[in-house]
Amino acid sequence: MAERNEAIPPEKRIEFRVGINLGDVIAEGEDIFGDGVNVAARLEALAEPGGVFISNTVYDHVRDRLSFGFEDLGARSVKNIARPVRVYRVRENPASPAKGPGPASPQPLPVPDKPSIAVLPFANMSGDPEQEYFADGMVEEIITALSRIRWFFVIARNSSFTYKGQAIDVKQVGRELGVRYVLQGSVRKAGTRVRITGQLIDALSGTHLWADRFDGSLEDVFDLQDTVASSVAGVIEPALRAAETARSAGRPTNDLTAYDLYLRAYALVWWSARQSPQALRLMEQTIERDPHYGPALAWAAYCCYRLLIDDRSEHRGQTL
Repeated sequence: MAERNEAIPPEKRIEFRVGINLGDVIAEGEDIFGDGVNVAARLEALAEPGGVFISNTVYDHVRDRLSFGFEDLGARSVKNIARPVRVYRVRENPASPAKGPGPASPQPLPVPDKPSIAVLPFANMSGDPEQEYFADGMVEEIITALSRIRWFFVIARNSSFTYKGQAIDVKQVGRELGVRYVLQGSVRKAGTRVRITGQLIDALSGTHLWADRFDGSLEDVFDLQDTVASSVAGVIEPALRAAETARSAGRPTNDLTAYDLYLRAYALVWWSARQSPQALRLMEQTIERDPHYGPALAWAAYCCYRLLIDDRSEHRGQTL
């Protein structure tokens, strides 16, 4: 494919993402499934176009047998897999060393399709080194609370804590961890009282999306941690939904076939309202190829609206 693409304009190139895992699978007829398959699918989703990502089980078997370099991207939490998976990027250059994750990593990770967030270590502003345990525990509780929201992709603690005690460039963190959003915070203690602050930042633009503070008593540390973690998760979820909605509204598609279908449908919409059924069918094909293509979703809704007000909908109940 690389050789084929060299002579083809960028907009017409075909690039694959590849995820490889070694593990048990369940076979039923022509279908295979199970954790062995799921991990490979998640690795494929993490890979950049043209990239090959492998799991640690594959790496352990091939690292001394193949003339490729391997870049250690660290442990990644992936959907529907209980434990983090250690991920390696395959490099064509055999001299490429396998190296651990951290602020010095030069290669940006691809941002997942779903909302992705990293909770960085909170700064201990108390001047008391013994309060580090509380700040770290607070971050772990927030990571756990956010991980319960199924439509989030939350970076594991081991990856985000590589930035502990360092000056943070949010945009750089976003590139290195492959996340769109970063949560920062601080903990300040005075006597038995504690103040926790947090701010949610868009790692691509550096824009602040949300900020708040929480005050409480250290008399019951665990209750305070639970309360703050739940509160942060509760306010971040709608903030991220709003940000994702605004981002998706103007989101282009990388699928050229979907874009072609969309343009054909769009032309029909403007040609005549009587073309709404044909336009809707094309928009539905577009959405099937790219379910997050905002303009196609919007115009599909408009076509449904036109069919309803013109009393020409074939499936009125479903359209409503």
